[in-house]
Amino acid sequence: MTPEATAIQPNSIVASVAYSRAGRRTRDLPIDDISEVLKNTDEFVWIGLYEPGEELLRKVQEEFSLHDLAIEDALTAHQRPKLERYDDSLFIVLRTAQLTEKRTGVRVELGETHFFLGRRYIVTVRHGSPVPHTSVRTRCEAMPEFLEQGPAFVLYALMDFIVDQYFPVVDALEEALEKLEARIFHEQFNRRTTGQIYQLKRELLALKRVVAPAIEMSGRLIRWEDDLIPTATRPYFRDVYDHALRINEMIDTVRDLLGTALDAHLSMISVSQNEDVRRLAAWAAIIAVPTMIAGIYGMNFDFMPELRWRFGYPFVLGLTAVSCFTLYVQFKKAHWL
Repeated sequence: MTPEATAIQPNSIVASVAYSRAGRRTRDLPIDDISEVLKNTDEFVWIGLYEPGEELLRKVQEEFSLHDLAIEDALTAHQRPKLERYDDSLFIVLRTAQLTEKRTGVRVELGETHFFLGRRYIVTVRHGSPVPHTSVRTRCEAMPEFLEQGPAFVLYALMDFIVDQYFPVVDALEEALEKLEARIFHEQFNRRTTGQIYQLKRELLALKRVVAPAIEMSGRLIRWEDDLIPTATRPYFRDVYDHALRINEMIDTVRDLLGTALDAHLSMISVSQNEDVRRLAAWAAIIAVPTMIAGIYGMNFDFMPELRWRFGYPFVLGLTAVSCFTLYVQFKKAHWL
């Protein structure tokens, strides 16, 4: 490896490997030797990069003759999922999703993986995703009869790996929804629950924006019409399509249930508020009785009933107590108290 290549972020190069036409690993490649290998042999090259800098990406562009616009997208990251054709290569962006546990609940952390696909090479660039592709490479190398299909099969294996990572994320969000439902119906109203419902809805929408483009992209790859995706490899992308479609349906189901949970939560709040209003009204009615009686006997008139009666005062107190108790019993029967 030349001094120039050594200076280019070696830690960003996860793997740089050549494979024979028979699908077997032949050697590790320095970046500087890639263009010569592509000119003189029937091997194909699989390179994995993790958050590379501009210098390394420009070197990769030089070796593979990649398009400037695709390199700029891979350098800046934060791209929307897409599939684009540049001359004799494909540029694909697929978002990744990982679950993180925080004090306020589950959160979906999004990253992205960029793919440069040619007839004899595939380059992957990961941004933000902490999950390496080592297991995919190991599995592919253990199946040379499939790997001999070339870079297109590697693309399928990587897309399938990324899409399958959506399943545990959806399962965790569904579990979080079940906990929220239990809290709504079995615990006292809490303002925090409302915030968690809206936060969970945001996480679902974010995941929806990740999954939906994967359906469209895998569908296009199934119907691809030139040898960038060989005819024998295209059916494999149907597996990715089916998985993405299933995840999308799971997200829609959880989102519908979440909407129902939110409606139920708001209804429970209304019921609770109505019960509070009735309770206050009942106590107000009970308190109104002694207030009325005391107000009457507080008026300044000479000729009022029982003013000179010896038992007038205890009689009025008893009447007040009996009236209040009667109202209390009636409200209790009506479940207002």
